[in-house]
Amino acid sequence: MRNGKGDATVAAEVYGELTFAGEIMRKHLPENVYRTLRLTMQHGSPLDPEIANTVAHAMKRWAIEHGATHYSHWFQPLTGSTAEKHDAFITPTGDGHAIERFSGDQLVQGEPDASSFPSGGIRETFEARGYTAWDATSPAFIYKSGDTATLCIPTAFVSWTGEALDKKTPLLRSIQAVSKQALRVLKIFGTDEGVSQVITTLGCEQEYFLIDREYWERREDLRLCGRTLLGTPAAKGHQLDDHYFGAIPERVMAFMAEVERRLYELGVPVKTRHNEVAPGQYEIAPIFENANVATDHQMLIMQILRAVAPHHDFVCLLHEKPFAGVNGSGKHNNWALSTDTGVNLLDPRDDAHTNMQFLVFLVAVIRAVDLHADLLRAAIASAANDHRLGANEAPPAIISIYLGDMLSDILEQVARGQAKSTKRGGKLNLGAHTLPQIPRHAGDRNRTSPFAFTGNKFEFRAVGSSASIAWPNTVLNTIVAESLDYMATQFERKVGKNPTPARLETAVKALLKQVVREHRRVVFDGDNYSFDWHTEAENRGLPVLRTAADALPALTARKAQALFNKYDVLSKRELQARTSVLLEQYCTIVGIEARTLVSMLKREALPAALRYQAELAGAVAASDAAGVDAVEARADLQYLVEQIAELYRAIELVEKAEGAGHEDAARHAARIRDRLLPAMEQARAISDALEQSIPDDLWPLPRYSEMLFLR
Repeated sequence: MRNGKGDATVAAEVYGELTFAGEIMRKHLPENVYRTLRLTMQHGSPLDPEIANTVAHAMKRWAIEHGATHYSHWFQPLTGSTAEKHDAFITPTGDGHAIERFSGDQLVQGEPDASSFPSGGIRETFEARGYTAWDATSPAFIYKSGDTATLCIPTAFVSWTGEALDKKTPLLRSIQAVSKQALRVLKIFGTDEGVSQVITTLGCEQEYFLIDREYWERREDLRLCGRTLLGTPAAKGHQLDDHYFGAIPERVMAFMAEVERRLYELGVPVKTRHNEVAPGQYEIAPIFENANVATDHQMLIMQILRAVAPHHDFVCLLHEKPFAGVNGSGKHNNWALSTDTGVNLLDPRDDAHTNMQFLVFLVAVIRAVDLHADLLRAAIASAANDHRLGANEAPPAIISIYLGDMLSDILEQVARGQAKSTKRGGKLNLGAHTLPQIPRHAGDRNRTSPFAFTGNKFEFRAVGSSASIAWPNTVLNTIVAESLDYMATQFERKVGKNPTPARLETAVKALLKQVVREHRRVVFDGDNYSFDWHTEAENRGLPVLRTAADALPALTARKAQALFNKYDVLSKRELQARTSVLLEQYCTIVGIEARTLVSMLKREALPAALRYQAELAGAVAASDAAGVDAVEARADLQYLVEQIAELYRAIELVEKAEGAGHEDAARHAARIRDRLLPAMEQARAISDALEQSIPDDLWPLPRYSEMLFLR
């Protein structure tokens, strides 16, 4: 309780107060300007440049009321994080005075230079001009840091040539592409009345770890790399499943409450909080929003998690696998298609087998994922996610779809010629008169699937916890747009512009049957963790791309270039740039990890082992002097000497593999996969074995048992 009010009441009072949207926007704008801007924000109508000055003036006045002195065009470069340059509202007049100024031109366009961001060859550092362009569909917000407040304006970031240098621009293009093709399908079914656009909606479940700041400061790997490069699992991990959904520790709850309040102020509709599987692991999740706003809000969620953690002497770790042998973190990407009139196009309703429009959208997604599984895999490829994908808690690096009993049964009926029934879930009788009979879904959930249908949406579970969701959703939207284009074109050819219901039904059934037979190989409702699935997937012809180095080259294929170019999402040059940046990031990140590992081994692990060797040698010598045969101590000493020698050799292998000659990015990534990463794993294994035998007073690093269990 705060001032006699519960958390929910406080949240309701502050919700969105730092976001220029809704009633705040209406309060500060003339009614006609408000209506015009709202049409752009909610229905994708073209932005009217005539209103820019009025909106800018209102934004400035509102921001200053909340203590803002500066504004910033807030954008998402190809680094995977956000970027901002702050400019003051105060402008000198030349006569020794100053005025508060923020014009429509300053709102709509900025020129931040930003030449040092990765561009993948689109521009050189000496070609510095870059532009930011106001994205009016995502609300401006005021970000507070201590006593400082800044008006942040979501923008796109492009080069002087107009080529996209960010993650927002392709996302917006892909949203437009999938909307255009989905509207064609709705028109064929005659359900497009009053619909001006189809919206991709997202709700992302963000997993993260909290550890004491003291431990983070004592570990070079966590500070520089976000994950532990050394360390053995504690005797107890999550084997007992006692942390998952358990009572939230009081200190963690205080952290969560502050995070939620900050996010509510920014208009981020967070809904869920709970303990995750691993000790020290937690989750936060918002409700669904349109994909563009959800992407911006997801970046804010990560920023607020990191910013608030130190207030409670925590550090928030967003890396996909901060602790080896412990459950990793994902960002489950719940994706759906809805009309701007509020109809979810992936809702099967009660009799799914008769809902032909739903089946068309469902089968279009299945076709898209099967045809472009390699692109979806590339969309979530990173050095960090490689440590998580395929581990015990995460989907494997094989893209497949889970549908569940009901939809899999309907697809089987469709493949045979016609769907005639829908499986019912029925009721669950819990056996006690005091408990109600509850409805049971027609299909169970499959938490091992990377791409699962979960009632009225698809859950893309393979997205990594530290990733921006803009790129995976750009790829997902584009491949679905292509598939809807294919379906709509086939229907239009077969039934014409004004089809009769009977003719349309015949065409739909025939096309559904064809597409299901051609693409149902990607549907797998079994255990994705099973090793047998890898063999079966290969037999089905599905791409098995185990690492980012295997997956990222898919973006260079002609098929990929033609796809993104056809739907005006990315030009050939823009796609090549992203591929180059992703490969370079992979190589750079692993290189940093390798150098950090060598540093820690030389400065911390080896000195500790040598000190322990000296202690053991002293104990053996003392025993010999006393005439006592210290057999066990002598064996321990011999083992320790051998392990230290092995560690010296392993360090040398890492240094040689990391420092090898430079080649093009794809070959460099392959060499890292084949040589550097195995050398790093070998060095870690030796060090971890030493850690288990070296006493606490000699081992310099916080152990897993401390970092994960002390709250």
